[in-house]
Amino acid sequence: MKLRIPLILGLIACMAASSCSTTRVLPEGQYRLASNKIVIEDKHSGVSASDVSSYVKQKANTYFLFGWSPMLNIYNWSNPSKDNWINRSLRNVGSAPVVFNPFQVSGSCDNIAKHLEYLGYYNSEVTSRVDTVRRLVKVSYFVKPGKRVRIDSVVFKVPEGEFCDDFQSDIANVGVKKGDWLAEKALEAESVRGTSYFRNLGYYSFNKYNYFFTADTLGSSNILTYEIRNYTRNEQGVNAQPLRKFQIGDVSISHSAQIPFRENVLKRVSLIKPGDTYSEQLVNNTYSRLSSLRLFNSVGIEMQPVDSTTVDCHINMGESNQKGFKLALDASTNSSGLLGVSPVISFYNKNLFHGGEWLSLGFSGNFQWQPNTTTRANEFGVSASLSFPRFVGLPYKLFKGANIPRTELQASLNYQNRPEFTRFITNMSYGYLGQEKKLFYQLYPLRVSVIKVDSMTDEFIISLLKNIYLWDSFSDHIDAGVGAQFYYTSDTNLIPKGSYWFARAGVDLSGNVISLFNKWLPVNEYGNKTILGLNYSQYARVEMQLGQCIRFSPGSALAMRLSAGVGNGYGASSSMPFEKEFYVGGASSMRGWQVRALGPGADEMMSLFTIPSQTGDWKIELDLEYRQKLFWKFEGALFAEAGNVWDFPVDLSDILVTDDDPIVNNYTDFWPATIAADWGIGLRLNLDFILIRLDWGIKLYEPSRAEGKRWLSPAEWIGRNGSALHFGVGYPF
Repeated sequence: MKLRIPLILGLIACMAASSCSTTRVLPEGQYRLASNKIVIEDKHSGVSASDVSSYVKQKANTYFLFGWSPMLNIYNWSNPSKDNWINRSLRNVGSAPVVFNPFQVSGSCDNIAKHLEYLGYYNSEVTSRVDTVRRLVKVSYFVKPGKRVRIDSVVFKVPEGEFCDDFQSDIANVGVKKGDWLAEKALEAESVRGTSYFRNLGYYSFNKYNYFFTADTLGSSNILTYEIRNYTRNEQGVNAQPLRKFQIGDVSISHSAQIPFRENVLKRVSLIKPGDTYSEQLVNNTYSRLSSLRLFNSVGIEMQPVDSTTVDCHINMGESNQKGFKLALDASTNSSGLLGVSPVISFYNKNLFHGGEWLSLGFSGNFQWQPNTTTRANEFGVSASLSFPRFVGLPYKLFKGANIPRTELQASLNYQNRPEFTRFITNMSYGYLGQEKKLFYQLYPLRVSVIKVDSMTDEFIISLLKNIYLWDSFSDHIDAGVGAQFYYTSDTNLIPKGSYWFARAGVDLSGNVISLFNKWLPVNEYGNKTILGLNYSQYARVEMQLGQCIRFSPGSALAMRLSAGVGNGYGASSSMPFEKEFYVGGASSMRGWQVRALGPGADEMMSLFTIPSQTGDWKIELDLEYRQKLFWKFEGALFAEAGNVWDFPVDLSDILVTDDDPIVNNYTDFWPATIAADWGIGLRLNLDFILIRLDWGIKLYEPSRAEGKRWLSPAEWIGRNGSALHFGVGYPF
């Protein structure tokens, strides 16, 4: 405690000193805008400061923590009177102080008042106050929202004929009704909604400028006239044309001659057919479906009117890179000296049979070693997948949405050479991938894995014999069953610009179908049912994640993730296969530890494995990460994580135990002593198309240590096995 107090006071003093220097580069007579504050004088008006803050014209410098802006301080380290490379670099890296412009204050007041009127607050009052302390300016805006008016009645006026009939069919969905607050925002939203509705019915020439709203608030009642005319606000009545439905005329599809593609596939993918009634939704869905082929770098759909009831469609697709390579790399190390590198290289062809078929060939490795020792673990993998742009077995016409499901065939071979054993894993699967709005899914009605374990050392076999529970995980077996993955996100953009949340869930069921044929399957010398001489696995496994990213500004965000999973063997298996068990640690999970180096529960590192291979039957993990843009393309991160994996309790009567190597049933000691915790800092280089990440994870609480020593002191953070360094590509979550 004696050390912490001077440290905190010193930090506060440094921040205070830094804040005093944030105006040193400003010329005499200029002031820095330190902050804008918005005060809503009527707390019951329904208006919040966030509703109007974006309408302040001049923004103050952004801050990292407690009013401290490191980028502003870096800029102020420069000498404005010198233009050498050092000062230019400081100014390029840092953020310049915002010079206060008093003329922007009155403009901001007008902006806020106009926006309040748009929201329905009429005759609002916005005043300001400017406070100056030395050379820092703080501006306060005092907002008094005006009076709102309710709509007493709505009068509809629409053209007669078929259009009127269609309008009457939709009148229940009209967005402005009696009793609503009168606001331009609501009227604008209704014109956009109605335009979409009518254009989807075939009214190609109709747009939001055909809407005319008139409000009479001078009489005893507030009457809103809701009018649709057969000419727009930019036209005169003499330009009026009947509102008619359009039919699709000719449909032409063209693409580069350098991209061979079967025309019948494009016609099936497109939803725009000659003779059909025009629909804006069909046009948008066709655009999405053609784009989802990921073959053409641009897709253009042009609708060209032929006469008053017919519109032709011209679809043109641009060039494409049909083939290419992708490279990914993860690396990590910890203070004990264990190094790990995981490279992946893949080749892809996005048009293998000239119909949008994706072929992917991947080569991966995982290499772990400890310098100056014989400790080594190598893993090599090769994989191939072939994906077709259709749901094989069902016709195209059943899928009218914006996305086309794909059918995927996968096969892979993985070889693992560890100090204790070697293992071959062969995987094959058949499944469907697709998207419905913001929900992504993967369905695998068939997946098969064949696992062969060989070259186990005598010491490893003896260790396994002490725990039949683990022995079952390392026996040769067949894993055959079904699986599914679901992912929902509130923002489907590749790089979301605002706040969003997501949910991910996966399920694996294995051995259930095979077990139906048990009475016909051969039995081995241990009494187990076998297929092709191998035991089969029977288990259920479920995993889920919930995450959210809250963006405070374009340069800062708080990301959160809760992940959990559980699985268990039953029937033909006493446990899940080793490759299906849960683990934590690594570049994207509990970054204070290397991959598979934590748990289960409070167990120490198993002596069975030279390289960490700690796994469990279930897991829980919570991750928090604050992300802050620093300068240029660099971002910083501050993170904290808590979690672990655990085993279910086992029947100790089935386990051979020696006095010097006991089996710990850690399930009974779950909360809170076995929940590990870490924190750390990260540096990221965000090049938009790729993000390169370097994270330093530091252990805070390690359950496997002796009681009373589980909380690590700062001196232990940089000691042996007190932290881990991870290199990765992309955000951890």
